[in-house]
This record gives sequence, C-alpha cells and structure tokens, in this order.
Amino acid sequence: MSTRRLSYAVLLLGIAAFATPAAAREPAPVPAPAPAKAPAKVILLGVFHFANPGLDMVKSEVIDVTTPANQAYLAGLAQRLAAFGPTDVLVECDPAAQARHDADFASWRDGDAALTVNEVQQVGFRVAGEAGLSTVTCFDEGGVQWNAAPMFEYMAAHAPERKAAIEALFASLSARHTREQATLPLPELLRLANDPARDRENKALYIGTNDLDAGGGFAGADAAASWWQRNFRMYANVQQAAAPGRRVLVVAGQGHTAIFRDLLALDGERQAEDVMPYLVP
Repeated sequence: MSTRRLSYAVLLLGIAAFATPAAAREPAPVPAPAPAKAPAKVILLGVFHFANPGLDMVKSEVIDVTTPANQAYLAGLAQRLAAFGPTDVLVECDPAAQARHDADFASWRDGDAALTVNEVQQVGFRVAGEAGLSTVTCFDEGGVQWNAAPMFEYMAAHAPERKAAIEALFASLSARHTREQATLPLPELLRLANDPARDRENKALYIGTNDLDAGGGFAGADAAASWWQRNFRMYANVQQAAAPGRRVLVVAGQGHTAIFRDLLALDGERQAEDVMPYLVP
C-alpha cells in the first residue's frame, strides 16, 4: 500500500472514532444508593398484670381495670399509642399460642367477643385495632424461668438470716403494691410501672442476692442469670420485629421492661421513644 493510501486510511479511522456517540465512549453513570431506612423506633410500656395471676414474688391485689373510668382511660391510651404509628404490637404471650391470639383478636375486632381483663387484650388488642393491624405478636419466652429454688435452698441451709431478710423485703414490697393498687388511679399505677427509679429497684433485688454461694455453686448468680436469660431471649424477639423502618410497641410486665430499657439503650440499631407522654390522659 502506498504512503498516501495508508495516511488516508488512518485519517478515516480517526474520523470514525471521533464520530462515535459520547454515550458509547463514557462509562455508564453509577446508580445512587437507595436511601437507608431510618432506625426502628420502640416504645416500651411496662405494666402490672391486670388479671393478677399471682406468679410474681411480689404479690398484691390489683385495681379493677373494667370499671367505666378505667375502660375510658384505656381506650384513650390506645388512641394515643396508635398515634405513634406502630407497625407491630408485641405482647407478653407464648409464640406457640399465636394462632389462638390471632383468632381472639379477629373475634373481638369483628364484634363477636368482648375483651378479657388481661393487658394483652386491654392494651395490645386495643392499640392494634386502632392502628389498623391484623393482630398482635406474642414474644414471651416462658420456657426459661427465674430458677431461684437452689438459691432459697442454699439460704435455708447456710444463710437463714439472708433468707429472712429477703422474705421481709418481698413482704414489704407486696404491702406497698397492695396499698398503691387500692389507692392510686390507673394512670398513676402505669406511670410507676415505667418509673426509672422503680426499674432500678426491681433489678437491685437480683443484685442483692447475687453473691450467695459465690465461690461454690453460685446459687445466687445462677438465679439472677436465669432471669436475665429469659429477658435476653425476649429482647431478641423485639430486635427481630424492630427491623429498620419499623415502629414497635412492646407491652410487658414491669420486671421485663426494666431490663429491656437497658438493652435498648445499648442497641445502636434501634431508638427508644419515651412512653411517659402517652400515659397522660
């Protein structure tokens, strides 16, 4: 090929390259990442057990939540909590009983059944209904209980004075609870069930016996650990429900929420919303 023809071919290639559309020469734009979902928000509502099953160490009579005044308060409380916009309402019942609670909720929602006294229905069902949810979610882990029998056996055999002191403390707390339930209105009782000072007092009961049998069988520490284990499992269920972007209401006995508050405060993926403003009529 002559020099003139070679130069002409090179010129044509250059022109063709120059004429290539810009879109074919430039890399495709990288799609912007999807916006991250907001952390889940969680309200912890501590309660006393409305139906009073008598299973707690601190025992007392409880207020009648079925009076007209208390029913009106609970209806208003449900409306205020529903305004939080919950995507999930978690209640203290066994997940194995979820189908039964689903059926009970449907019956109540459809007007075929009245609410029972239990807070699962008096609070949980009401809020779920107001929020337009299809049901409540059972999140208890009752298969793990506070295993205190070995600790009390140890105290009876080796520390009778400690046993007498702890029994006197339980009796004093039971008397106080009975007095409060007999004299205070429902809103104040629920405020106390969510009071940080009462939470500290509740957890201190376990720390106060933690040293029993230290260096031996650790009966005190193992009893406390069994209670924390149940609550760690329950909080794992809370975490599972409270995925990013979710808004979760948790209704449980005050002994549970006292520990949940500590765990939620350490949880970098979930944010606590204070329940106290919702309790005010």
